[in-house]
Amino acid sequence: MARLSKRALAAYAAAGLPLAAAALPVYVHAPKFYASLGLDLTLIGMVLLAVRVLDAVSDPLLGVLADRVPARYGGRKTMLAVAVPAVALGMFLLFHPPANGSGLVLPLVASLILTYLGLSAASISYFALGSALSRDYAERTRITAARGAAALAGVLLAAAVPEWLAQSRGVAAGLGTFSTAYAPLLVVAVAVTVFAGPAAAASTGARPVTLGSLLQPLRNARFRRLAAIFLVNGVAAAIPATLLLFYVADVLQREDLTAVFLVLYFVAGAAGMPAWVRLAGLVGKGRAWLLAMVLAVAAFVWTYVLGPGEVWAFGAVCVLSGLAFGADLALPASLLADVIDGDEDRAGRPDGTYFGLWHLLEKLALALAAGAAFPLLESLGYVPGAVADAGSALAGVYALLPCAIKVAAALLLATARLEVMREQRLLKGAVT
Repeated sequence: MARLSKRALAAYAAAGLPLAAAALPVYVHAPKFYASLGLDLTLIGMVLLAVRVLDAVSDPLLGVLADRVPARYGGRKTMLAVAVPAVALGMFLLFHPPANGSGLVLPLVASLILTYLGLSAASISYFALGSALSRDYAERTRITAARGAAALAGVLLAAAVPEWLAQSRGVAAGLGTFSTAYAPLLVVAVAVTVFAGPAAAASTGARPVTLGSLLQPLRNARFRRLAAIFLVNGVAAAIPATLLLFYVADVLQREDLTAVFLVLYFVAGAAGMPAWVRLAGLVGKGRAWLLAMVLAVAAFVWTYVLGPGEVWAFGAVCVLSGLAFGADLALPASLLADVIDGDEDRAGRPDGTYFGLWHLLEKLALALAAGAAFPLLESLGYVPGAVADAGSALAGVYALLPCAIKVAAALLLATARLEVMREQRLLKGAVT
């Protein structure tokens, strides 16, 4: 099957940059921003929890709706475009509140609902579109890798620009400027994907929205196996992400280098993706992903024995584990596209339905990581801000717990046989 041209691939990937760039301001900066304006921390936490629950519950429905836009009306590209105003307006309102103190509650709720639902609708339709761009085994990995590279660029942009603006204009003004500039970036990037990007190889069709359609992926045994691996692996990745700031500040005692470590990790992830794409073409996506998990554990477990000032060693860990992270960006979604092949019918491919549940699993992994890590640290006596040497409770939860969970994910992957159809084709080719 013909490969997408580099131009077409870049056009599809364009929307991935601003969609990924929204995560850090919304999830990281917004709580601190509203606290600085006088809103009670407990109230902020309650609002964030309530809106995130609404957001997560809506994902399967948004996925089903993404499959219901007929191809003659633009299919999933139309849903992606329709979601843009909600994301842009929500982001702007989030960092331009009309009041201070307790009067911030309703503006916070409204702006978060707009942003979360818009991002979910845009992301699900965007991922579903990518899944349906090609039916070729190797080309799908190339597509997801391009999208992952654009997403990493967006994360780096969101990490660097608000920080730079905050230093020159102050935190509130910096975030306000970023959210204002975000809207045209989002509109232009999505326009490139919608108007210049490739069309899906499989069209969508009109099907009723029912409870059965919401749960359709769960009837697919291969999806259930892949979903379990994806969730366990996601928890393993989310725990270090949740605890990074604490580890760098209290174990390494070099909080000033946090941004450097993040850049090393994400740049290494982007640099490693082409190698994982090539390896997946040689040995299969499942085996390549398994190798990445082994590399991640072998590299990351050493953070347990690092102590104050060992920044070069931690930098090496960031690079090696970042290389492994590149596989997480390129391979699981490509495997999911292969899994969906077995559930296609005359009405089209249910990519959106599958990716709706996929996004729900991503958010569940983040929630489980935070829900497990923080209570465990508290029960072990860790106090934020206190010096925590190598081998401490913080180092153990940061390093050993995710490695143990990652090993569990690797064992699930090693026994899952996700690529039975590919193995059968290879065997048939060898016999003939």
